[in-house]
Amino acid sequence: MPNIFEAVTNTLKTLVVDESNSPLHTGEVTSCWTYYTSIKEFIRFEEVGLNTTVDDEVREMLTDAIKLCEKQVTQLEEFMKKEGIPLPELPASKPASDPNDIPLGAKSTDDEITNGVGIKVATAIMQCATGQAQSIRNDLGLMWVKFHLEMVTFGTTLKTLMQKRGWIRVPPYYYPPGMPKQ
Repeated sequence: MPNIFEAVTNTLKTLVVDESNSPLHTGEVTSCWTYYTSIKEFIRFEEVGLNTTVDDEVREMLTDAIKLCEKQVTQLEEFMKKEGIPLPELPASKPASDPNDIPLGAKSTDDEITNGVGIKVATAIMQCATGQAQSIRNDLGLMWVKFHLEMVTFGTTLKTLMQKRGWIRVPPYYYPPGMPKQ
């Protein structure tokens, strides 16, 4: 049976070894490139949300999400440049607009915005876990763990807002055959 203390000790031992001069393998490169692309697209979604909502709490959540994503993008971009990974071409930032100028039928509702952000956070969490699992190099593995924890922390705040407003979309409940009816 795995021993948690042994696992921590082994991890700490590997942190002492500098692996940053060994090349990245294709899985590590793919994870970096895919996450970078996803997070940059996530920022564009958040910008559109800021352009369509007038709700102060949703605006604050979107602003926090943009700050988090931009911080991660900057760190990942520096890492990718240092490692020689080409950066993808992505759409430019969305210009700020007045949410009241957009007709009601053409703009997203706060429910749609927060659920879209929730889906993107869940996707980012899975991508971080995949990137961490594929990482051989500790410097990259630790970066994935950091990104993962930041997204989980943000996701719990988002979940609280969505629960408060009744915006969480719950799949149908599953009752296995033979389960007593409540």
